[in-house]
Amino acid sequence: MSTLTDTLVPSYLSGAWVTPENPTRVTEVHDAATGEVVATVSTDGLDLAGAIEYARDVGQRNLRELTIHERSLKLKELALYLGEHKEELYELAYQTGATQRDNGIDIDGGIQTMFVYSSKGRRELPNGHVIVDGPTEILSRDSSFLGTHIYTTLPGVAVQINAFNFPVWGMLEKFAPSFIAGMPTLVKPATPSGYVTAACVRLMIESGILPEGSLQLISGSARDLLDHLDHRDHVAFTGSAATAATLRSHDNVLRHGVRFTAEADSLNAAILGADVTEDSPEFEAYIKALFVEMTAKAGQKCTAVRRAIVPTSLQGAVADALAARLHDKIVPGDPRDPSATMGPLVSVDQRADVAAAVDRLVAAGGTVVTGGSAQLDGAFFAPTILTFDDADTDAVHDVEAFGPVVSIIGYTDTDDALRLAARGKGSLVASVITHSPELAATYAHNIGAFHGRLHFLDRDDAKTSTGHGSPLPHLVHGGPGRAGGGEELGGIRGVKHYMQRTAIQGTPDHLTAITGEWVRGAQVNKVTRADVEAGTAVHPFRKDLATLQIGDQFASDLRHVSLEEILEFAEKTGDTFYAHVDEEAATANPFFPRRVAHGYLLVSWAAGLFVEPAPGPVLANYGLENLRFITPVTYDDSVRIELTAKRITPRVTDDYGEVCWDAALFNQNDELVASYDVLTLVEKVNTTYANWNQ
Repeated sequence: MSTLTDTLVPSYLSGAWVTPENPTRVTEVHDAATGEVVATVSTDGLDLAGAIEYARDVGQRNLRELTIHERSLKLKELALYLGEHKEELYELAYQTGATQRDNGIDIDGGIQTMFVYSSKGRRELPNGHVIVDGPTEILSRDSSFLGTHIYTTLPGVAVQINAFNFPVWGMLEKFAPSFIAGMPTLVKPATPSGYVTAACVRLMIESGILPEGSLQLISGSARDLLDHLDHRDHVAFTGSAATAATLRSHDNVLRHGVRFTAEADSLNAAILGADVTEDSPEFEAYIKALFVEMTAKAGQKCTAVRRAIVPTSLQGAVADALAARLHDKIVPGDPRDPSATMGPLVSVDQRADVAAAVDRLVAAGGTVVTGGSAQLDGAFFAPTILTFDDADTDAVHDVEAFGPVVSIIGYTDTDDALRLAARGKGSLVASVITHSPELAATYAHNIGAFHGRLHFLDRDDAKTSTGHGSPLPHLVHGGPGRAGGGEELGGIRGVKHYMQRTAIQGTPDHLTAITGEWVRGAQVNKVTRADVEAGTAVHPFRKDLATLQIGDQFASDLRHVSLEEILEFAEKTGDTFYAHVDEEAATANPFFPRRVAHGYLLVSWAAGLFVEPAPGPVLANYGLENLRFITPVTYDDSVRIELTAKRITPRVTDDYGEVCWDAALFNQNDELVASYDVLTLVEKVNTTYANWNQ
């Protein structure tokens, strides 16, 4: 027989696994299918204040020693490690009622989220500690006073308060962006499935990949947690709107600057477009979407469809088709039974809550097509379809049955459907099933403001869509109003939630030093062709990343522009736009003095002016960014280029990195002709061509 010591789920605080000694407040957690006690939790006597200070001190210090790319790479290593040990998590998760399919959503989904964030962090962010946000703003006539925005890491702890339905994904989808941002995490999972989260945290700690202090875990209640937080900290909550409101009203949130975001209740809708008939492919796609959202995680998903909004004429057909599909495909049972296709709810208490919500919906006028709140064994709940004659029944738009339950209501026309969708008072997601681009645009323009995500489905993407209820790390997960107003995930947008955006003002040299990116007007290490030929200086293209510095600049001589070259370029490329070949027409154009050089001819000449042709550290040119043509260049003008190392980004896993060069093309009057960024791949250490005869 198990003892309290055997089943007590430990917390991981201040660098050690700890459990309360002789706790008086203990909560039992039961196997969702068998009712057996599988865990007990208590936080009696745990030093939460000390854990928070440990994160702010040890966790912050160790994370700041790593660059954004180094942190991103650790995420990949961690994802690989969890992937090798995920079977351990599967076995535990079965006890929460999760089937193998559900584990794919939760456990595999969480691991995949870390892979995505690792990739995006290394591909889209600098290999440093500061993120530059937006272009440089010129604040003075002589450009000696400039401004821009930067993101820097918040100096506190990222506190997660998570729901029971996704014990792994719910943690990892918040951990990944906060870790890249450089903010240590303190996880507080929901009690009914927190033992699965604890097992995942144990794997993460045992991997040896994480810097000390970057991850901590509270197993059990944490009633006074927010008492210890202040303006340095960030709280991300997932759960009920009622609990979110309580936390949001805490004095430290209201008066002491604790950042608080919530992902809460959501009566998500799936809308069948007015263009869809019963025999169209979209009708079948709609039924499949409803079926998946009712049965995945036994409907215990914040993104599940709660309101099926369909043309009134199709209300019965939708209910019948969905009921038939449930009858054919759903076999409720213990998730460890291979024949079971849907498991129980997470607990008997959760089953009671769902039953009570269904009873409220029925009392408000709902008709049970299949299922209902009748008592089943343990925590099992039958998939339930309700229909309503009155689509404006308040309960449909207010009561969330957090289980395998959907309410089908009818609309009269598209304007009516738009109105009904908005009655959700803010949702995480709505699906619109239509083959009409015009209808899709109408829905997006009219209900976008009520939803965090809109999912459009038809015959063309039915096989490739990731589904109504699948938040993706690339896109925002959250929603306005009732849904909490949060914006988790969203790619790099999610990272920035754990950073402070600050406007900085100063000289070009100030901004260059702060951002790590050269700003036009800052000091340069200038080299000319004459310097290179005399052997008194090294061309920047001959420098590898070990020697290249921000501000290294090559300044070319002037190159004369002839009419013959312009006409030859026009003939050989086929670009015979009149401004290049017709003197009279070009002169009549208010933008041109007479026939002018092609913009791409100027860019080609510029490359010829700055390129160092011999093999060397520069391995490839992989593009241009921010190209603008500013002053026309006509024949008998001359042009010169100043090419400056603007941003250097070594790749953590490769022998080369990326260099962004600021390219400024001038004419003989020192007027800016064109401005753009040149992107190159450069060796970290010049070994490939180190002995090349120069």
